[in-house]
Amino acid sequence: MKKKLVSAMLCAAMITGTVVVPSVAVKAEEESKGGVIGVAMPTQDLQRWNQDGENMKAELEAKGYEVDLQFAGNDVATQVSQIENMIANGDQLLVIASIEGDSLGTVLAQAKENDIPVIAYDRLIMNTDAVSYYATFDNYLVGKTQGEFLVDALDLENTDGPYNIEFVTGDPGDNNVNFFFGGAMDVLQPYIDEGKLVVPSGQMTKDEVATANWATETAQARFENILSSYYADGTNLDAVLASNDSTALGVENALAANYTGEYPVITGQDCDIANMPNIIDGKQAMSVFKDTRTLASKVVEMVDAIMQGGEAPVNDTESYDNGTGIIPSYLCEPVAVTADNYKELLVDSGYYTEDQLQ
Repeated sequence: MKKKLVSAMLCAAMITGTVVVPSVAVKAEEESKGGVIGVAMPTQDLQRWNQDGENMKAELEAKGYEVDLQFAGNDVATQVSQIENMIANGDQLLVIASIEGDSLGTVLAQAKENDIPVIAYDRLIMNTDAVSYYATFDNYLVGKTQGEFLVDALDLENTDGPYNIEFVTGDPGDNNVNFFFGGAMDVLQPYIDEGKLVVPSGQMTKDEVATANWATETAQARFENILSSYYADGTNLDAVLASNDSTALGVENALAANYTGEYPVITGQDCDIANMPNIIDGKQAMSVFKDTRTLASKVVEMVDAIMQGGEAPVNDTESYDNGTGIIPSYLCEPVAVTADNYKELLVDSGYYTEDQLQ
């Protein structure tokens, strides 16, 4: 990295007014390109991480970088080992979607010692000053969008209720859960306080509604218990705030086997292929779409800026404190997908083909 910074400075120094020394400029441009970028993804078990990793790899390679893409199987020790190897092998910049936000402090201290910039990808890496930038979607807005959708779907502004609601969020080690759940609860809590929304299970805290590893099976097992304990007497379930599609699918599986009442309004996130038939059929009311192509492209832009000795573009310098200070961030904007607009947002845009969603 230091060599690239010097090269860029030499290039700038050779510019006098509008006169550029071509040979030096070309040499600087050549030296600023290339290099090895380490990309650490948490797992291949969720569709979105495969898409994120492959999209980023393709775009970085198109810009002339070599990409060391690794998936850790949702095992923290594996991810730590993969990052250690990236550092030892001379990777010049790391893009990391962490499994647990607090688990990488020691290994990233090695990255900092070796002057290797780190971009935290979608999940903020906590309690380490080795993180240079953060790239994600506006995760608070994800939760807020889900909450507002439920308010509109139940017409909470114009009806008295009460409506029964349950909550299912994600892995407690994922810092994004704080934003997803926080954004949704900021919208929904006033209606709970007013009595328009009621939680029969009483499970409302982040820890109570968490789902380890965002696993469908774990969400399903918990929701089967909720249904048998609080809804077996015919009590109607009106809404479920599910923070993403893998947990929403667990809820939907539990409902199919254990519930005979009026079908609830269910939220989600990521527009997973496994969930799209339910969205199209109306069994899942919505999913928040985070176009990973957009995020991958922005990260590639950030990587390229850093590798050429500049600063990465950001649009938020206030929201994300990882325990050592505010991390400069770039936030992409999510949108709600329903049965009414999925073709426009997912098919017409080329994200999926119609055949994939049947």
